[in-house]
Amino acid sequence: MRRRAVTFAIFLITVLALSGGVWRYAYLQGLDQLRARGQADLSLASDRLVGQLQRYRDLAVFLADHPQVEAVLRGTSPEAGRAFLQKIADKSAALDVQVIDTRGVILASSRSTLNEPVLERRFVRRALGGALGWGHGPDMPLTDRAYFHAAPVFNKMGRVKGAVIVATDLNGIDYDWRGSNPAAFFTDDNGVVQIANRSELLFWQRKAGAVGLTPPQGALGDFSAVTVKGHEIWNMKWGPYLPETALHLTQPLPVIGMTGEVLLDTGPARRLAWSQSAAVAALCLAFGALLFLATERRRTLFEVNTRLERQVAKRTAALNASNTELRREATEREEAQAALRRAQADLVQAGKLSALGQMSAGISHELNQPLMAIRSFAENAVQFMERSKFDRASENLTRISQMAERMARIIQNLRAFARQESVPQTKVDVARVVTSAVEMTDGYLQEAGVTLEYTAPTGPIWVRGGEVRLGQVFVNLISNAADAMTESSPKKLSITIETGDVVSVRFCDTGPGIEMPDKVFDPFYTTKTVGSDSGMGLGLSISYGIVQSFGGDIRGSNLDGGGAMFSVQLEPGDEMEPPR
Repeated sequence: MRRRAVTFAIFLITVLALSGGVWRYAYLQGLDQLRARGQADLSLASDRLVGQLQRYRDLAVFLADHPQVEAVLRGTSPEAGRAFLQKIADKSAALDVQVIDTRGVILASSRSTLNEPVLERRFVRRALGGALGWGHGPDMPLTDRAYFHAAPVFNKMGRVKGAVIVATDLNGIDYDWRGSNPAAFFTDDNGVVQIANRSELLFWQRKAGAVGLTPPQGALGDFSAVTVKGHEIWNMKWGPYLPETALHLTQPLPVIGMTGEVLLDTGPARRLAWSQSAAVAALCLAFGALLFLATERRRTLFEVNTRLERQVAKRTAALNASNTELRREATEREEAQAALRRAQADLVQAGKLSALGQMSAGISHELNQPLMAIRSFAENAVQFMERSKFDRASENLTRISQMAERMARIIQNLRAFARQESVPQTKVDVARVVTSAVEMTDGYLQEAGVTLEYTAPTGPIWVRGGEVRLGQVFVNLISNAADAMTESSPKKLSITIETGDVVSVRFCDTGPGIEMPDKVFDPFYTTKTVGSDSGMGLGLSISYGIVQSFGGDIRGSNLDGGGAMFSVQLEPGDEMEPPR
């Protein structure tokens, strides 16, 4: 127990040390990232401030060469000059625009009192010395915070004869910044806050050589500053809108004579460091607990493993015997499945031959009619040639050729329908398959007195399937429809092809309908009378299996106005390779 206690104590000390190191590293990394983000935010705020103030400097330079300003300096049209300056101030949102002479006396102004001397201001003396002047301070009674730009006005000899002063109200500059993050402020050379996005910091001052800020009146709250790896951290309680612990960054702005400063909340960095150190501690403790459990259970597992090995040895012999039996059963099952596939193929072929037998009378009629026509046209052609009517003889020969093509097409469809198909699935034009099935069953339909309504599509419609087996399905559905309308009047069969997410081929007849739609695809189910030549009731069952093998579906239902509808739904085959 003593050894376990010592090991446990050493482990806890190691975990605490590791967690402390992780916290320190994560906190410093967080401060580095916070500093980089804060420098970017401070640069953006500084550029924004400088850009806003530089507009008024450019305005002062522009007005220095304006004819109206020269007229004011000459003493002509003072009222016109004051109106001009008022117009400029209104359009540019400047606090005040003034024109002074070399004595520093205001000759014209948009808002200030005339003849008032302003020579004591440093930026005025600089402008009258021939350089651009700038500065800040109160401009009472207009505002307690103003920024000034002064531009000299030269005469033709290059001497200064006056200056233009443009005053900017700093209250309007930082008004839109109030409440934005992070807390940023700008101090002058005396350390006084002149511009800030937190109004409570205005006119706070940094004492010479000191860190932090002191309010202009009232007691300073709790404040301390520390340096962590080059990062200046302020701990303060200056109000609800300022962070209690913040990273302090500065950036000098010599262009406007100020220093930009920002206070970044270090709370997220500390929380992230604590979460990472806690995660490391939790992982170490979890690992230690698992290691302890693993050590304690190792001996138990060894004993259990020994017993299991003995049991496994006993079960191995039984498993080997079972495995041998399973392999024998699997071999028998594969042989049975192969026999079933052969029987299904033979059954499909038998169904096709049965359908050919049913259509034999119509096929004989289809072949006999063109043969009789060929004989008649041949005899007429001989007579026309004997009478030297070669054009009429040529016309009869052309008709003989057309009849021969028709017979060849019928025979070709019969041969394709009767052959065994070896390719299970390919890209098939369903419109051509329907047309072929219609041509094969045309004589059968005519003999049964059935009127066919079918309009072939203008282009190919590709589906997944086999051309021969799909043709067998369509021939079977057409033949069944003709048989079902034996006692019906009128006898009409309509075939339509619809495209979309699936391709649907519908066969609608005017027969008596389906007596039991849910059993129509069962093997040996038929509604025909006993003793007819209709077969054994396997046609629709075979068709159902063929369509299912293509990934499609076939459905049978009754129409509202009487009759039956069989719908063959097939998957589009646009992405498949066409048959070669």
